[in-house]
Parts: sequence; structure tokens; C-alpha cells
Amino acid sequence: MRLRFTEAALRDLDEIMQYIGTHFPGSEAGFEHRLRQCLARIERWPAGAQAVASRADVRVIPLVRYPYRLFYRTYPDEVAILHIHHTARRDPD
Repeated sequence: MRLRFTEAALRDLDEIMQYIGTHFPGSEAGFEHRLRQCLARIERWPAGAQAVASRADVRVIPLVRYPYRLFYRTYPDEVAILHIHHTARRDPD
């Protein structure tokens, strides 16, 4: 299954990496490793994550050990990564 990051998800990721680099120097590699693990899980089992209650077509996976959640939508030929949000923030609409 092909993964595609939306523009919003790329902006989220950019902001997260800048924040981690500024506030937790040296932690970027650990975050990237965990993100890659989550993406590999999504590639293998796209329907394996919990559906978002208010939007059944969107799934969410936590980045365990980091306070972020990755939101995505599955299509027949790809998975679109929609957002990566801090758990303290309101879920994306």
C-alpha cells in the first residue's frame, strides 16, 4: 500500500521536527524512528487502527512514547496521512 502525506501533514511534521529540535535536541532520530514504525504498521494493516468517532472514514494511531497521534484515511490504492497532532490539541476537523 502506497503512503501519501497531505500538505497539512507535511506542515505538521515540519512544525513537530522544529519543536523537538529546539526543545529536545538529539531526540529527532527517536521520533523519526517511531514515526517510521507507525507508518510501516499502517502499510501492512491499513484498517488496523481505531476509527475516529466523529469521522468513520478517518483512522488514528498514537505514536507511543511521544505525545502525538497520526490521522489517516484509506483508499483502494493508497493511504493518505492527513495530520499529525499533539495529544493536547483538539482533533483536526
